[in-house]
Amino acid sequence: MLLYIHGFNSSPGSQKAEMVRDYMGRHHASEPLAIPRLATTPQAAMTQLEGIVEPALAAGEPLRLMGSSLGGFFSSYLAEKYGGRAVLINPAVRPFELLLDYLGPQENPYTGECFEVTQAHMAQLQALDTPVIHHPDRFLTLLQSGDEVLDYRQAVDKYHHGQMVIEPGGDHSFVGFEQHLPAACRFLGLA
Repeated sequence: MLLYIHGFNSSPGSQKAEMVRDYMGRHHASEPLAIPRLATTPQAAMTQLEGIVEPALAAGEPLRLMGSSLGGFFSSYLAEKYGGRAVLINPAVRPFELLLDYLGPQENPYTGECFEVTQAHMAQLQALDTPVIHHPDRFLTLLQSGDEVLDYRQAVDKYHHGQMVIEPGGDHSFVGFEQHLPAACRFLGLA
């Protein structure tokens, strides 16, 4: 199973999610693919993700993760807890610090859903932190130095023992992401 995890205030309708859906449909149509719409609180989102991961593992499916931004943070937690491989796209490293700037009311631009980011959510994120990556061979990290939302050097520091692609320029959306899908899928064990 490939589980694609979108970022903060994003959705399964995001451009990268659509690229993954399209690529998998054309090249790996028999591979189960999950791109859930995440709950707005970290704890509920992780409960939701574990509710997808655990039955798949119980059924003997290999765990393949792909996460963008906050989805990369969640992917790190899941890969460390359950095994499997993860491709991280401009991952959030310390979202419990980053999202302090977003405390208060939010509206999802894809779904129109209104929600509030609270200090309690920062504690929930901190509880999911993986400050040390124990299995760096399970990670491929894709970074662009022009990311205007996250400091890519935090991800370099955290994931430097794993495979990494660092491109100059770009932005948080990861310009040219579709060009990396064949290598990302090979890393995840999809022939």
